[in-house]
Amino acid sequence: MEFFRFKRDIPFMSWGKYTTTISLATFIVAVFFLVTKGLNLGVDFTGGTVMEVGYTQAADLNRVRGTLAKIGMSDASVQNFGTSRDVLIRLSTKPEISSAKLSEIVMTALRQDDSTVEMRRVEFVGPQVGEELVENGALALLVVSLGIIAYLAFRFEWKFGVAAIIANLHDVVIILGFFAFFQWEFSLTVLAAVLAILGYSVNESVVVFDRIRENFRKMRKAPVAQVINNAITRTMSRTIITHGCTQMAVCSMLFFGGEALHYFALALTIGILFGIYSAVLVASPIVMLLGVSREDLVRVEKKDKEAEALP
Repeated sequence: MEFFRFKRDIPFMSWGKYTTTISLATFIVAVFFLVTKGLNLGVDFTGGTVMEVGYTQAADLNRVRGTLAKIGMSDASVQNFGTSRDVLIRLSTKPEISSAKLSEIVMTALRQDDSTVEMRRVEFVGPQVGEELVENGALALLVVSLGIIAYLAFRFEWKFGVAAIIANLHDVVIILGFFAFFQWEFSLTVLAAVLAILGYSVNESVVVFDRIRENFRKMRKAPVAQVINNAITRTMSRTIITHGCTQMAVCSMLFFGGEALHYFALALTIGILFGIYSAVLVASPIVMLLGVSREDLVRVEKKDKEAEALP
């Protein structure tokens, strides 16, 4: 199905030098903010106290935040959990106050503001657990990246694997750069979004690479740049429809999902936008820069046919 038809191939590869330069500059800026400002790690990673409280009526989250700010906990994360009457409060570790005492102080302040509030549960996340989550999260990113390289190298050719992983890591670093620059809270849900973007981006790269391989078999006398331009142009309709629908769903979570889904949806929004850009204007130029040719993709097919012809 094609709602968007392009009569002529769009000369994407003629813009390759400019787009890769812009991507490199953006990547360096993102790394700079990651090194200088760092990520604002949430309670899941740093350790702290997680409280779930319940109200008899719909809770006023701004009022709850104001109550916590009065007792010096303006950095607390407050969000609905399940229903509008249930509230999840995340508190960072206070060295001078024990976790048990901290939860008592919070409950006392909340009861003074509304006597109907009830404590549902309290969980303490130690720093050791946070360190393990950081290590496991980094390991998950590494394993996913290696898996992507292996899959693309096996399905296509090693040049495609290298190009795709550079483009995908570009997307991840850009997302992390945004979170470092604006100091948005980086939690487990955001990490899940980053891992989802890795899979989402590689899917877009595979679609483009598959069309490039098909074009090398059909457009035997065409130059490499024309083959890649035609492949990307022919997939543009699919890209617009697929990513447009996905972005609408993600934007619904971003604007109407509440604070619980805000940063998760924000990371997905950034990742989807840069995922489209990197698959078209980063991965493909890198493949061309690495010197991909028709022989890289069709030689296996020739060998198979020769082997079948043997008696």
